[in-house]
Amino acid sequence: MTDVRQLLTALQFADSAFPSGFYTMSHSLEGYSQARLVGRDGVQQLLGELLVHAVGPSDATALAAAHRAAADGDVELVQEIDQRLFASKLNAEMRTASVRSGHQLIDLGAELTSQALLAEYRERVRVRSTPGCQPVAAAVVYAANGVDARDAVAADLFAFSASFVGAALRLRLTDHRQAQAILLETSGVIEQATDAALERDLADLGGCAPMADVMSARHERAEARLFSS
Repeated sequence: MTDVRQLLTALQFADSAFPSGFYTMSHSLEGYSQARLVGRDGVQQLLGELLVHAVGPSDATALAAAHRAAADGDVELVQEIDQRLFASKLNAEMRTASVRSGHQLIDLGAELTSQALLAEYRERVRVRSTPGCQPVAAAVVYAANGVDARDAVAADLFAFSASFVGAALRLRLTDHRQAQAILLETSGVIEQATDAALERDLADLGGCAPMADVMSARHERAEARLFSS
């Protein structure tokens, strides 16, 4: 059972106020909005589909695997997972957004927590031996602070969901009250995606959401953009 300190750590790193850069991302939602493929009544369904078919099989799976590797003190495996995740991201803006957020997270995480593997991973990110994708950076930080793998994956999926809903607010696809309803309705999907990520083999890492990839590719070349992804 997670103790209070570990729970508070998970809440802190998953909080929208944590300066990881998530607030700059729409996670392809802006592309969907620009293409008029999502409206107010479609935000929750799109979020759920992305969690199950894209974020869960990719980011959450990498986080679960990297957490296990970090807990075992295997920085080489952490780096391998990081490189696999980076290679699995088809769109340049998704790769860039993940790396920017990951670098911010690992830098601040290493300042807040003194731990050997975390410091080694941060150095490898600094010298560009490894990309530093956000889910892998999160895994290393969570493991260094004693947060167990299940809580780490669930917290990160919630952070993604909160960021997605926050983007919907700024795109005027929802309001503050409906946003909270969306997050509550999505809790079951987060649980499902968490369980699947923890059970999935590393060889199966990689999501399949072709339309999200198309929207991201179109978003890269949009004349006006509110979000980086």
